[in-house]
Amino acid sequence: MIYNLPAYIFLTFGLTTLTTLFLFIWTIRSSCSKRTRKKSLLIFFGLTIWLTFQAVLTLNDIYKTNTNSLPPKIMLTGILPAILVIILLFATKKGRRFIDSLPPKNLTYLNVVRIPVEIVLYWLFLSKAVPELMTFEGRNFDILAGITAPFIAYFGLTKQKINNNVVLIWNIICLGLLANIVVNALLSAPSPIQKFAFEQPNIAILNFPFSWLPTFIVPIVLFGHLTSIRHLLKQGENGQINEKKSNG
Repeated sequence: MIYNLPAYIFLTFGLTTLTTLFLFIWTIRSSCSKRTRKKSLLIFFGLTIWLTFQAVLTLNDIYKTNTNSLPPKIMLTGILPAILVIILLFATKKGRRFIDSLPPKNLTYLNVVRIPVEIVLYWLFLSKAVPELMTFEGRNFDILAGITAPFIAYFGLTKQKINNNVVLIWNIICLGLLANIVVNALLSAPSPIQKFAFEQPNIAILNFPFSWLPTFIVPIVLFGHLTSIRHLLKQGENGQINEKKSNG
């Protein structure tokens, strides 16, 4: 834990994490499937346990000790398990059924959490806990996804005044923005794979509560984009099929 940080940084990030959790559960409870909606409480408890597990690891300085391990401990016990769950959902029939029942509109609104995340990263930079390249003054433009998300959700998915192809391109661009900051964050953290920011490394993600960013918030946002892209591609395919039938 970084003890010299202002309390408002911890408070803002903690509230952002909780907001991410509740927006995701709201998405599940808004599902078109009764079976999926019934799983919302179980998923809530599962994610709460995951957050608690990550908190225990960071409060006991597990990620900070022996930063020369390969792969880095935060990747092994924090990031990879979350990625594997996402892969499992997309690779299995039950998982895809769950994914297809989620409303893309809600998942798009969820991206607003990227705004406070970027503000927190900037505050962490000022406190010398992350490098400048991880902020909007450096290489991180992820805040644009958070700012534009409500407009895409409302005008693209609620009012349907924006073409689905534009919404699809937006998701792909935002996925690229997410990948950009994730790569830069991992390559600037103390580890054998560190490539950047040796003068001011990314120590924040190895400490409580900021380890929740790569182990919880980022995977949720990633899952949201991948799910939305799947929905949009399926809509495009269905539209082409219907057009062929009408022409035939």
